[in-house]
Amino acid sequence: MSRPGRSSLNLELVPSHVPGAIVHHGARWGLLVALAMLTYLLFPVAGGVEVTVLQEGDVSQSEVIAPFTFEVYKTSAEQEREAAELEAQVRPIYEYQGQVADSVLAHTDSLFATLQSTEGAEATVAVADSFGVRLTPEDAEYLLTGRRLSRFGRAVRQLLDRQLRRGVPVGGTLDEEQSREILVRRGEREGMARRDTLLTHEGFLESRHEVHPDPNSALGDLVFVKLLNGLFRATLVPNSTEYEQRRRQMRESVDPVKETVQENVRIIDANELVTADVRDRLIALRRELLDRGGGREGNLPGTAGQILANALVLSVFWLLLMLYRPATYSGIERMLVLSLLFALVIIGAAATHRIIETDAPEFIPIPFAAMSITVLFRARVAMVGAMVLAVLIASQAVYGGSDALFIALVGGVVAAVSVRTIRRRTQFLNAAVLVTGAYLLAGVTVGLRLDWSLAEMGLTGFRGGLSALASAALASTLLPLFESVAGQTTDLTLLELSDPNRPLLRRLATEAQGTYAHSIAMANLCEAACNAVGANGLLARVGCYYHDVGKLKKPQFFAENQVSGSNPHDKLKPEVSAGIIRNHVRDGLALAEEHKLPQAVKGFIPEHHGTMEITYFLERARSRDSDSEIKPEEYRYPGPRPRSVETAVAMLADGVEAALRVLDQATPEKLRDAVDHIIKHRIEAGQLEEAPLTLAQLARVRDEFVRVYGGASHNRIDYPAAGGGIGAEWEAASPA
Repeated sequence: MSRPGRSSLNLELVPSHVPGAIVHHGARWGLLVALAMLTYLLFPVAGGVEVTVLQEGDVSQSEVIAPFTFEVYKTSAEQEREAAELEAQVRPIYEYQGQVADSVLAHTDSLFATLQSTEGAEATVAVADSFGVRLTPEDAEYLLTGRRLSRFGRAVRQLLDRQLRRGVPVGGTLDEEQSREILVRRGEREGMARRDTLLTHEGFLESRHEVHPDPNSALGDLVFVKLLNGLFRATLVPNSTEYEQRRRQMRESVDPVKETVQENVRIIDANELVTADVRDRLIALRRELLDRGGGREGNLPGTAGQILANALVLSVFWLLLMLYRPATYSGIERMLVLSLLFALVIIGAAATHRIIETDAPEFIPIPFAAMSITVLFRARVAMVGAMVLAVLIASQAVYGGSDALFIALVGGVVAAVSVRTIRRRTQFLNAAVLVTGAYLLAGVTVGLRLDWSLAEMGLTGFRGGLSALASAALASTLLPLFESVAGQTTDLTLLELSDPNRPLLRRLATEAQGTYAHSIAMANLCEAACNAVGANGLLARVGCYYHDVGKLKKPQFFAENQVSGSNPHDKLKPEVSAGIIRNHVRDGLALAEEHKLPQAVKGFIPEHHGTMEITYFLERARSRDSDSEIKPEEYRYPGPRPRSVETAVAMLADGVEAALRVLDQATPEKLRDAVDHIIKHRIEAGQLEEAPLTLAQLARVRDEFVRVYGGASHNRIDYPAAGGGIGAEWEAASPA
């Protein structure tokens, strides 16, 4: 057994000689230096004047004088508010169309002239319908009675002439307008009118009572309304195109410059309280310094200082890996993947600053890196990585004075923990929802402190939602690539490998049923024990599924598959039989390579046997030959010994599952003694010397083996044979 605290992953040992150690560490820390330089190159550096951007309510420690004339720009929220105010000043435009009124009156005259020469109700209905007026035969009979047709014709024309000349819009149009005033245009003249003074379509119909030819008749009123509605055409029409054009012009007229600060003007004095306007001037001055790039050329100490500052921030993460995650640190491929993720975040943050003029820390892709690192490595590593990235990005001058650190930190940390137990790729969407909520909460927190509007707080949540969805989609898409380069096996891949319809598992279930049953039982033991000691239970289960696939080549030579009672080893020499048993490891590795099993799973095939002796055939050989004639290597598995917690527990579970099958009346005491014996034997054989297992962990492994096996082998009721039971009564009645 190894000392406590060592990683459960396979380690690439650091070379003990000095040149090798320099190369080993130099390659990994060289990646850090490259990231520090990349950060320096992508982010502008302010030189010449040091500007500390203070928050509103702080007290300035020194005087700040404008070194040159510069402009203070409005924030996007301020520009949006001003644009909305200007847009609100634009009134809806309605145009009077006199030609429509003329057309309606001519149409009305034609209708009633035709009706005057029409006889019969049916003919009247048909004529009215051709003019767009829907009448029933009853309506027609009413109109044709007496002189009603003439009276209704005069009343309809009079009302249409009077009201359409005033201007009447389509019904409901004015109700949809938000503005209280309407710009009404009549030819070349236009003027403002209160919306409630304009005649609506409802008002037009209501005015019929002023000229009603038969006000006391319900049928007459119905016919009058039908005639008015059928002949009505709107003469006051909204000009939406011009209205929207004016609104767009007003929005575009917003001046992005809030004020111009002249050279040598005092921005703030020492010991003076910082106001919102002063803070905006300090931010504008800092941005102007960055745009001028005062510290980029001819300032070697400044360049070195900025790169060193970046490197010191990154070194927190590198030291964490070196001291507490040596397996990750030792693998150069893993460090390359981590460095690539960091580089993508740095590039994304720089692109965000250049593409989006205003501060938008929600678009810094830290959640993408955090999700990827959690799935590839662990949530703890991802959390620290997210924190380091947030500090690194927020420490750049372009994000100084903003809330980038707080917002990016909250989003990154929540992203790291949101995928810590991911079992399906669709869970990335759930993670995106959590990250969106985190950004919204961060926006509300900052907004309450800085007196933001609800719209500004909501904008933070909206941006965060877009960033979270993009991060989740990108992480899910690129994860297989990162997994391949880093040599890592994620839980998603393990779950895919655990599908019983995978070719190897299907073959095992059909061609070597005994081995398959043993693998399932062993997987149950191993997963429970690994979970109990904090190891990867899912990896343990999947590794156990595949640990004996090499037996597929000659399944009949293994006891669990010999159902007929005949044993082919009875006809073979011990060394031949031992070779067949030993070679199932080699055959298993070949099958694993053929089916492209990941290294983490392939490790179970040789390591679950380690370098144990094949004792059964070794004893047969000793009973036949002298020790001098026996070659020990022929009766020993090739190894290597277990080098991870998962493969070490698999070795113990393999022995326990096979041994406990022969126990009669497996009481908890017998189970515990048997498990203790097997564990003790493996320790004495030196098989656990390379495995990172402590004595305390071994005790928990033993307890889990006893608990799981005891639950699986519990006693059942001995049902009578008459009821379908096959207990003692059935055995006694069965023929010999």
